[in-house]
Amino acid sequence: MEEGGGKEDESAGTTAAAFSDAAAVRTWLDGLREQWGEEPRDMADRIDVLQRFSAFVERGPDTIIAECSREVEGGKRIRIKKRRFYSDKIDEFQASVVGDARTQARAANVVRSFMIHNGIFMQGGVGGGG
Repeated sequence: MEEGGGKEDESAGTTAAAFSDAAAVRTWLDGLREQWGEEPRDMADRIDVLQRFSAFVERGPDTIIAECSREVEGGKRIRIKKRRFYSDKIDEFQASVVGDARTQARAANVVRSFMIHNGIFMQGGVGGGG
């Protein structure tokens, strides 16, 4: 089964500023700003959640997105097995978050928002996340 990879992308364990410089994070942040019409007030919290998820899966944000898609002649294609892998990891991450069910769901939705803004469709729970 294709789970591997490991720590190919060092941004998984870096500072918030360096983490935010990853291309996939910039794409997500730009999408959130466009969606909200301004930068969400809780942007630092969202970045922290994504950084914790990145550490949880031991992969940086660019690696996560790269593993979920591939370029083909007709454009970008989603790798279904990897998308399912990350969907399961988001569920595991959600269960590991300290707090009530709403806090846990919001953390998972922040990660799903990151995936969606980078072209990886994700279904998930309810709650606010972006």
